[in-house]
Amino acid sequence: MKVTVHDSISTIARDDWNQLAGTEYPFLRHEFLHLAEASGCVSPEHGWTPRHLTIESAGTLRAAMPFYQKSHSWGEFVFDWAWAQAYEQAGLSYYPKLISAVPFTPAPSRRLLLADRNDSDAAAALLQAAIDLARESDCSSIHIQFPSNDELPLFREAGFLLRKDCQFHWHNRDYEDFDAFLASFGSAKRKKAKRDRRRVQENGISFRRIRGANIDAETWSIVYSLISRTFLIRGAVPYFNEAFFRGISAEIPDGVLIVLAEKDSQTVAAAVFFESATTLYGRYWGSNAHYDALHFETCYYQGIDYCIEKGLQVFQPGTQGEHKISRGFSPVATWSAHWLAHPQFAHAIEHYLDEEAKHIDQYIDAVDLHSPYKRDGHQS
Repeated sequence: MKVTVHDSISTIARDDWNQLAGTEYPFLRHEFLHLAEASGCVSPEHGWTPRHLTIESAGTLRAAMPFYQKSHSWGEFVFDWAWAQAYEQAGLSYYPKLISAVPFTPAPSRRLLLADRNDSDAAAALLQAAIDLARESDCSSIHIQFPSNDELPLFREAGFLLRKDCQFHWHNRDYEDFDAFLASFGSAKRKKAKRDRRRVQENGISFRRIRGANIDAETWSIVYSLISRTFLIRGAVPYFNEAFFRGISAEIPDGVLIVLAEKDSQTVAAAVFFESATTLYGRYWGSNAHYDALHFETCYYQGIDYCIEKGLQVFQPGTQGEHKISRGFSPVATWSAHWLAHPQFAHAIEHYLDEEAKHIDQYIDAVDLHSPYKRDGHQS
């Protein structure tokens, strides 16, 4: 097997990559990863140096893995700032490090892209190649973020430590419409959701959906300005620039959806979603002012409405946010895998992760008690 380290996704043929990654998950598609690099959002200048791994056998791409060398931990959703601080206090360098992830995207999916899903030899070779790359590049560690659950044994076998976390996802139980979904709530929570929606209507706000192929440059400029304003209020800038968004709606038009909130013929808020054949992913949101319950309506209820209408089975609105529970989202365990070159730190972090996992389990049980669903119709 021939292992190659690529400093750009463009050096890998699009069709070859997509044959391994599939096209049902929008964020792993070659088009998405290429635009992230081509737009300059993912680049060495921004602390993201592409180091994608491929394995060829008899001239055919057998396996691949998206990888980046990082000089910081910004733009990630598996937080390791405390680990970096511990390294610094010990007089060691935590950066650079290697991560396998979709940049700025905390959505679980496969990380080991295999021509044959049962090819454990290729999977083991990929992970060993990652460890070799980390050692050769003097990286402190490897972090595989949001892999799929069925990959976890392979990481464990390769000596990676597993870290547990939690997100909130919505699951479609074949609801006929939004009212049928609300009918599964207890009375108090159902009234609260209806009150949320009514407040938006009383503000004279209506909604319009636009799929990727129909999003023109002017609309993207409006949406991007709203997203930027919301980021700036929090003291940050958007991870992706406007060029990326314009490009992605052209490259994967069936995978992009925007929802516009309009008042008096003006767009006052917008949310950007991605979708696959089964799942809707909420990613970015922005507004020009505060409107009561508008965030919940635009980012959550409109997404649920869309999933019910289109028959999508899962809605992943992003990370964090206990407020999602009362809107019908349920806690779901997510994972990451970690390899650390320093044996003493690896041992200490292994103990930490064992304790952290216990707290995550307790947290999931605790927040699940606040589910809005009737006990006989509870989602899990």
